[in-house]
Amino acid sequence: MSLTLMEGNEAIGRGALAAGCRFFAGYPITPATTIYNTMLELLPPAGGICMQGEDEIASIGFCLGASMAGLKVLTATSGPGISLYSEQISFAIGSEIPLVIIDVQRLGPSTGSATRGADGDIQFLRWGSSGGLPVIVLAPVDVADCYVLTMQAFNLAEQYRCPVFVAANKEISMTRETIDLDALDLPPVIERRRADTSRPFVPFAVSGDQRVPDFLPIGSRRIVRQTSSTHGENGYITTDAEEIARFQQRLDAKLNQAVSDFTYYDEYVAEGADTLVIAYGVTSRAATAAVKSLHQNGHPASLLILKTLWPVPGRLISEKAAPYNRVVVAEMNLGQYVREIQRVLPEKKIDFLGQMNGELIKPAQVKEVIYGG
Repeated sequence: MSLTLMEGNEAIGRGALAAGCRFFAGYPITPATTIYNTMLELLPPAGGICMQGEDEIASIGFCLGASMAGLKVLTATSGPGISLYSEQISFAIGSEIPLVIIDVQRLGPSTGSATRGADGDIQFLRWGSSGGLPVIVLAPVDVADCYVLTMQAFNLAEQYRCPVFVAANKEISMTRETIDLDALDLPPVIERRRADTSRPFVPFAVSGDQRVPDFLPIGSRRIVRQTSSTHGENGYITTDAEEIARFQQRLDAKLNQAVSDFTYYDEYVAEGADTLVIAYGVTSRAATAAVKSLHQNGHPASLLILKTLWPVPGRLISEKAAPYNRVVVAEMNLGQYVREIQRVLPEKKIDFLGQMNGELIKPAQVKEVIYGG
C-alpha cells in the first residue's frame, strides 16, 4: 500500500510521466497552473523538457512540434486557453499529431471566475475546431481517475494519432485526496506504430483495415511531410474530391467506429429501479451519494457515470438505459451533454438537473429531481 495525499493536478502530471510523457509546454492559468508546476518538477530529472510559452498559442505550437519529432507531449489550460488553442487543435486533427490536452474547467464565459468550477466547455471541446471531425474527451471523477485517465489519454493519442482531451474541473484538480498508488489499475503503455524504414515512406497511407497511418519523426533520415492543408496520402496538398473524401471519412471513422474500444464508465445498479441517473465528472460524486442514500431508504435509482464523453458512447448509453422508463441527467452547466442523451434516447423521458453558478451540485438536489426530495 502506498497512500499519498495528492491533488488532481499532481495526479495528472504523475500519470503523464508514467505514460511516457517527456515534453510539456503551457502558459500559467488558474486552475491548471499546478500541472505546469508538477511537470517542472518531474520532467527534467526524467530527461524531459518543460517549457512556458509566451502565450497559449505558442505553447500548444511547441507541443505539436515536439510530437512531430516523436515525443509524447502534454499541455494544460482552462477555458480561455482552450479558445486560443483552437487553430492548433485543428492542425493536430488534420495532420494526425498525437497530443494530450488537459482542460481544467472553470466558470465561464470569457475570463469568468478563475476559482470557481464548472463543466461549461464540454460541447466546445468536441466542436471547437474547424471541420467538425471527432476528438476524444475523457472525464475524471476523482484524483485516482486523474492519474489513470491521463495514462489512457496518452495511449489513445498514440494509438489513434489525434488530440485527446481530459475534461477536468477545478473542484477535482485542486482538491487533495488520499490515493493508493499501488492499488491503481494502470493500463499498459502504448507507443505509436512506427513505419517500416526498409520500405518507401508515404506519411498518411493506410493499408487493409488499418485506419491510422504509421509514424516517422521529423528529423529522421527520411523525408517526412506535415501540412495543415488538405492533403493526400503523400502529404502534398490536394484538391481531388475523391481523395479528399477518403481522407475525411478515414479521420471520422478511426474514432467514431472505434469508440467501443475506449468507452470508460462506472455504474451503480439498484434492483427494482425505474430511474437511471447519468452524470460525469465531479457531479457524479453527488449523484453517487444521492442514489445510495435513496436506495438505503427504499427508493432505488441506478447511476451511469460516463468517463468517455466524445465520441459519444451511444451503444453503452442505449444498453444501460434500456431497462429504465426515466433518465435524469445532471451536469454543471445549463444543458450540454444532456442534448446527446436526448439524441441517443429519443424514446425515454429525460429530466435535466443543471446549474452554472460556481457551486457544486449537491446530493440533495439530485434526490429532489429523482423522487421530489
